[in-house]
Amino acid sequence: MKLFKEFKEFAVKGNMMDMAIGIIIGVAFNKVIDVLVKKVFLPPLSLLTDGVNFEDKKIILKEVVTNA
Repeated sequence: MKLFKEFKEFAVKGNMMDMAIGIIIGVAFNKVIDVLVKKVFLPPLSLLTDGVNFEDKKIILKEVVTNA
């Protein structure tokens, strides 16, 4: 019950609203950067690199090890 009481006090203070606004701004910023990279930066970069599509490229850090 103490945890619920502390959470209620936290939410009533207005911190919950600040946190919600921060999350909304963060999500919107993430979408803006995603579109900027995919629609503005990658097309000219693909032209400069002879048509290589970087959206499909992956870097494999470690191969999968199977114990079979």
